[in-house]
Amino acid sequence: MIKYLHHEDIDFNRWDNCIKASSNAYIYAYSWYLNIVAGEWDALIEDDYVSVFPLPYRKKYGIKYIYQPPFTQQLGLFSTALQDITKLHQFILAIPNDFRIVEINLNKYYQAKKHKEYSLKENTTIELDLSSDFVSIQKKYSTNLKRNLKKANKRELQIDLHIKPEDLITLFKSNKGNELNVYSSEDYNRLGHLMYTLLHKGKGEIQGVRSKENNLLAAALFIHDQQRYIFLFSGLNNEGKAQAAMPFLISSFIESYALSQKVFDFEGSNNPSLARFYQSFGGSQHLYYGLRYYRLSLPLKVMLLLKKKWQ
Repeated sequence: MIKYLHHEDIDFNRWDNCIKASSNAYIYAYSWYLNIVAGEWDALIEDDYVSVFPLPYRKKYGIKYIYQPPFTQQLGLFSTALQDITKLHQFILAIPNDFRIVEINLNKYYQAKKHKEYSLKENTTIELDLSSDFVSIQKKYSTNLKRNLKKANKRELQIDLHIKPEDLITLFKSNKGNELNVYSSEDYNRLGHLMYTLLHKGKGEIQGVRSKENNLLAAALFIHDQQRYIFLFSGLNNEGKAQAAMPFLISSFIESYALSQKVFDFEGSNNPSLARFYQSFGGSQHLYYGLRYYRLSLPLKVMLLLKKKWQ
């Protein structure tokens, strides 16, 4: 039986054991991770934590809604038992009615089908198999990527394994962060907390690239998950872009973890140019769905549609 539990009623030990034992485990779904990135979250739980479904939520204009927290790509159903899309459908319909809007990403292991009660948005992520040796992986690099790596080597770029979380966040905020303006100050605070927690738990590392003049050109946070390494967050300045610092950084990481029997998860992307860059390393596309579920009166639906139109 599927039951809804408020945050304070969740047994976090049982929850985390379920995630760890799930064949589709993602680090984003562990209780400690959700506690950092999501302000509030409840859950759907089947029987004695056989299957779980996190429900991160917020409230705005009196409307309670489920959302995808920053620094998580895929959530949805996680189970210690083999489940099919029928079970996923049951979980989706078990989301309480007081959540008037549901906009959350399901994980790629449960390929949901369209249903009259909700809609689905296709998303793509890129993954690279690291079971081969680096020479074999490198042979699948695109011609343009190989050219950029030669450029980086000529510039005598160096990997720095001692980058602080604050340095990475500042690098991003001073460059791409100014263009995108997608993260709030609270998001950056949560990100800093997340980075230090991952480092403390041995679940992540921050690597950077420095020029021969010792300038920080690029940096990235890599998560060590059970089945994958995740390219979670990165920063790059104009000098780094000109010197191909990011391809150099990613390739160096791939070289370090070749033969690991894991995958390198680029965490995206729906952006065609970014997807091409990720695929230039020889990665393959995988599909996952965004769940969209609206339980609104007609005036609220019209307001939501207008808001989305003008965003």
